[in-house]
Amino acid sequence: MGIIKLNNIRSYAHHGCLTEEGKIGSDYRIDLQIEADLSLSAKSDELKDTVDYVHLNKIVKEEMDIRSKLLEHVAQRILDRIFKELQNVEKATVEVSKINPPLGGDVENVTIVLSKQQ
Repeated sequence: MGIIKLNNIRSYAHHGCLTEEGKIGSDYRIDLQIEADLSLSAKSDELKDTVDYVHLNKIVKEEMDIRSKLLEHVAQRILDRIFKELQNVEKATVEVSKINPPLGGDVENVTIVLSKQQ
């Protein structure tokens, strides 16, 4: 079993329950970790034998572009697409962080973490 991590994927999106969040948007950070059997690709040196991290990044970017009220909803969509489109993923964990959330205080970010397993 091996791990592939995509760290600090930056996105500007319009998620949130407040109407202003939908109009103005916010900065987000997404961290993704997948577990998969990487032994074949480690030997073959072929992209077709691994989990393509370009494909993972594409899924994150596309799902972040679809407005949701809750970060949990965005994270679940990301996980669902990973398992739908990439058959050799055994487990995935996604962290979605909203930078400078409108909480009426000095909060750097709010993060939700969801995992899914085959």
